[in-house]
Amino acid sequence: MDPSHTPRPRGRGIYLLPNLFTTGGLFAGFYAIIAATQGRFDDACIAVFVAAILDGVDGRVARLTNTQSEFGVQYDSLADLISFGLAPALVMYHWALSFTAADGPTAGKVGWVAAFLYAACAALRLARFNSQVAQVDKRWFVGLASPAAAGLVASFVWLCHALGYLGEDLRYVALGVTVTAALLMVSRVRYSSFKGGARHDRVPFPAILAALVVLVAVAIDPPAVLLLACATYAASGPVAWLVRKARREPAEPVA
Repeated sequence: MDPSHTPRPRGRGIYLLPNLFTTGGLFAGFYAIIAATQGRFDDACIAVFVAAILDGVDGRVARLTNTQSEFGVQYDSLADLISFGLAPALVMYHWALSFTAADGPTAGKVGWVAAFLYAACAALRLARFNSQVAQVDKRWFVGLASPAAAGLVASFVWLCHALGYLGEDLRYVALGVTVTAALLMVSRVRYSSFKGGARHDRVPFPAILAALVVLVAVAIDPPAVLLLACATYAASGPVAWLVRKARREPAEPVA
C-alpha cells in the first residue's frame, strides 16, 4: 500500500445533523421565554418539553452517525442553559413569582431571586456534569438533571394554568416548587439515568407495553401525566437516599 495514500485523520468539523437538533431545542427554549412574556403559558410549557425531546435526540443522532465533536458538546450545554435554565425560570416568574411584589418590596425581591436561583443552579448543574462526565458511573446522575427539573417546573405551571388557577394565588407554592427544583439540581442526591443495562438496543417486552401506556396517558391528559411523572422522578432520588440511610447501606463513591 502506497504510504502517500493513507487515509487522513478526521478533522474537527461542525456537523450539521446533530447540531440542527440542538438548534431546534435552543429555538424552543427561546420561544418559551417569548410566549411567557406574552402570557401564553400553555405554549411556553409545551415548548420546554419540545426542547427536552430534541435534547434527547441530538446526542443519539450524533452517536448513530458518528458525528460527535467537542463543538457539539459545548453547543449542547449552552443550548441547555437557555432551554432548561432561563426558560423555566422566566416562565415561572411571569406566571407566579412576579406577583410576590404585591406583598411588599422585600417579597418582590424574593420572587425574582428565586427565579435567578433556579437559573444559576441549572448553570452549575450543567458545568458539574461536563466536568465529571468521564468520572461518574453512567448508571446515575448526581443531582436532578436539568431537563427533568425544567419538566417539573413547566408541567406544574401547565397543569395549574389549564385548571384555571392563577399564578398570583399560587405564588408561594410556585416559589417552593422553584427553589426545590433548583436545590435538587445541585444536590448530591443520586438519580437513575436509565442506562444501567449492558445492552441498550434491546428492551424487554413489558417495557414496550409500559411505554405505550405512558404515551396513551400523556395523549389523554398531557399536563397532569407529565407533572406526575416529573414529580415522581424528582422524589425518587431523596426517597432512595432515605431508604439507603435507614438500611445503613454504604454510599457508593461519587466523583
